[in-house]
Amino acid sequence: MEAFRRWIVEGFSGDDTAIVDEVCADDFVEHQDGIEPNDREGLKGAIGFLHALSPDIEVKVEDAMVSGDKVWARLKSRGTHGGHVLGSPTGRPFEIAIVDVCSFRDGKIVEHWGVADRLSQMQQLGIVGRPGQPAAPAMEEAGRARREKD
Repeated sequence: MEAFRRWIVEGFSGDDTAIVDEVCADDFVEHQDGIEPNDREGLKGAIGFLHALSPDIEVKVEDAMVSGDKVWARLKSRGTHGGHVLGSPTGRPFEIAIVDVCSFRDGKIVEHWGVADRLSQMQQLGIVGRPGQPAAPAMEEAGRARREKD
């Protein structure tokens, strides 16, 4: 459990990618959709991406339990869209839920499965509209820019 906690606090909240090599096994496999390659380097890239999107991002473990060689956790991620990722910075705050499952061997993380509520994040940032609402302003601007370019 300590390796998982350090991975979240030092890595995802603290932008310390070196922690990945400390707490993840050499043969670590990432199963979360969108993280490529699916190894430690992909995980480091994901941490970098999140901090480019939101330099003030904070990820907290809200609940966790250990069952055999696995840690199951519910996390909350909060931040502000302040980077030039997913379009120009909107300055909008976001808060999303994440569910993580990690498998351990000899005290190190060997596999990770994660599900982050990316749709809610995109809606909060105004990139995607909510059901029943017109297209999000950021998407309208991108469409207008494409049309003007053509």
